[in-house]
Amino acid sequence: MIDRIFQEFSRKSGLPPGSVVLVGEEKEQSSTIHFVRYSENECIEREYPQVNDLPDDAGPGTVTWIHINGIHHPKIIEELGIKFDFHSLVLEDIVNTGHRAKFDDWDDYLFLIVKSLIYDEQTTLVMPAHVSIICSANIVFSFQESGPDLFMSVRERIITGKGRVRKKKADYLVYTLLDTIVDGYFFMLEKIGDRIEYLEDAILENNTHEAFHRIHELKREMTVIRKSIWPVRDLISRLEKNEWLVADNTRYYLRDVYDHVIQSIDIVETFRDMLSNLHEMTLSFNSNKMNEIMKVLTMIATIFIPLTFIAGVYGMNFKYMPELEWHWGYFAVLSFMFLIGSLMGYYFKVKKWF
Repeated sequence: MIDRIFQEFSRKSGLPPGSVVLVGEEKEQSSTIHFVRYSENECIEREYPQVNDLPDDAGPGTVTWIHINGIHHPKIIEELGIKFDFHSLVLEDIVNTGHRAKFDDWDDYLFLIVKSLIYDEQTTLVMPAHVSIICSANIVFSFQESGPDLFMSVRERIITGKGRVRKKKADYLVYTLLDTIVDGYFFMLEKIGDRIEYLEDAILENNTHEAFHRIHELKREMTVIRKSIWPVRDLISRLEKNEWLVADNTRYYLRDVYDHVIQSIDIVETFRDMLSNLHEMTLSFNSNKMNEIMKVLTMIATIFIPLTFIAGVYGMNFKYMPELEWHWGYFAVLSFMFLIGSLMGYYFKVKKWF
């Protein structure tokens, strides 16, 4: 849990600013470099094995998109920074998977960090994936931490010419990437909502022991989700206000993404409130169950108090106890004890104490 919120920042301890050191989990997956250059009438898509194989020129009248999947090889990020003249602090943040979402406006490009949330069906955990985007006038770089390509659908739309991407500039491509990430939030939140609904049914069925642990797990998941989504709101807002790169017609689409982020934040806060209520309800059910048990035990102990007194009196073994010599004494005492217990039980029943 802690590893998914706070990465191993100690790896950078003592290093100078701008050191390209991976902060996060080491991956065995090899890094891939996808290259897409498109205009309204044509599109070129390739995969390059090395950074040095990428074209140096941006191409007149076209938009170039370079997507790197796998940032756990800092050497590739350093080579890319040297080739395209990115600041060392930008490269440092690209490989820092624990960095929060941010927006930086450099001299000739914009730098964004966004968290994509992936729901693992097997472990039922929400895994934040570090995504960085660099955008200039006609070229976009995107960096994905690892795993399946998050932007495969965007690439297919560009190649097939579907949608508006090929008719727009680089700022619209950035919007499309952000929109894809934000849409993934809703899929993940749907899964969380199904789990909360299951917990509600479990609590109503009085299966509070299992529900208590699952509620605790879900509350930790909501901490990861909230930490990942909340900063995106400020990021989209600052990107929308950028004047030198973002066109006016793209701002309308960014506002739509902003609305989706606000909506997802509202859902997150609603889920947090629901989990808090379920947690209190579980504690209340457990408390009521304990009260019922204690009430039954108290009733039993109360009934046996006079019976224990009678048994104690006749267990004192005094010589001159007239009932000890009586032929029906034993049966009379047992009957009297049974009568007292029955009367007390009837009284408790009339009072609706159990």
